[in-house]
Amino acid sequence: MTPQKLVRTFLERLAAGDVDGALELLDPDVVWKNTGMPTLHGERVHSMLRDMVARGVGFDVRFHHIAASGDAVLTDRTDVIKVGPWETSFGVRGTFEVSDGRIVLWDDSFSWLQLLQSGAVGLVRMLR
Repeated sequence: MTPQKLVRTFLERLAAGDVDGALELLDPDVVWKNTGMPTLHGERVHSMLRDMVARGVGFDVRFHHIAASGDAVLTDRTDVIKVGPWETSFGVRGTFEVSDGRIVLWDDSFSWLQLLQSGAVGLVRMLR
């Protein structure tokens, strides 16, 4: 599987709720970075993703662009987070690095302002 296809498949599996299938595509020592949040490593990434599903947190992804150069994959996408009737969507720029057929780095950048604004809109929609 090409690095680009691997990253797309990983995110699509997460969106489909197939966490175990998604985790198969991560290196055991994967590093996950998110803007302004602590960096997670290895099993902590696996635990976080499993915990999100256990708590009923839904995820969807809408790809705008995806490009690869060697083992580096860049994504321009909209992520949607859902909890019950509430949802928020926000733009994400992701950088992934692949080694030996698995994701070793997952580095997402996004605007906290956009996330908070979208969350507030989601709250208003939920209350209507």
